[in-house]
Amino acid sequence: MDSFTPASPITVPPAIPDQPPRVWKFWGTALWGLFIFAAMFVGQLTVVAYFVLRHGSFDVAEAIRVVGGGLTISLSVMMGLPAVVLAVWIAIRPTRTSFADYLALRWTSWRNFLIGVVALAALVGCWDLLSRALGREIQPGFMGEVLKSAQTDGALWLLVVAFCIAAPVSEEILARGFLYRGWSESRLGVAGAIFLSSLAWTSLHLQYDWFFFGEVFSIGLLLGYLRYRTSSTWLTIVLHGINNLAATIQTFWLAG
Repeated sequence: MDSFTPASPITVPPAIPDQPPRVWKFWGTALWGLFIFAAMFVGQLTVVAYFVLRHGSFDVAEAIRVVGGGLTISLSVMMGLPAVVLAVWIAIRPTRTSFADYLALRWTSWRNFLIGVVALAALVGCWDLLSRALGREIQPGFMGEVLKSAQTDGALWLLVVAFCIAAPVSEEILARGFLYRGWSESRLGVAGAIFLSSLAWTSLHLQYDWFFFGEVFSIGLLLGYLRYRTSSTWLTIVLHGINNLAATIQTFWLAG
């Protein structure tokens, strides 16, 4: 009788569980945030350096005029967008989380959108009333000067794209997307993340005085709250763009 040896059982190595996605906490978010801010600055500075060098003059007064021109500002703001997106992608990649999920780049309901529009309009309206009561200009002089310069350079449409699309996308990805996500899951919690990310966002607007600093900060708090309530950074991007568009139209109207 033929004998056979029963086949030895095949041992299957235990499966190695997938490591869960990671979220940068307080210090990781802060340090990567500085890296993203530096990338934005370098992207914008590249355009400024190009215009200054192309002008071929190192006269300080003329260089300031070129740097503050509507065309230069428009292109520098637009160049900051790809720099921010690349830097954020580099920061998110080690977390093993998708770019869209980490930044909550998802849409919300139209009801939430309408609530956000009404809340933003009411907040900005209150600041406009306060500005009138204090005898101040409704819009900062910086906006009017840039608009006039852009119109002179034939770059008004570029300025609108920069202020109403490029700036909202890059700033919201940084503030309400990356910074809020990490800080809200640290010991700061939601309230601390809304406050600190709004403060960081306000620091990007050094061209304004203390009054408009207060307005920008309050808008940041509202956008941060909406980011928390709706889990949608796309909502804050759209609202930010609408606010900038309204401010641009208002400034152009007041400037005649």
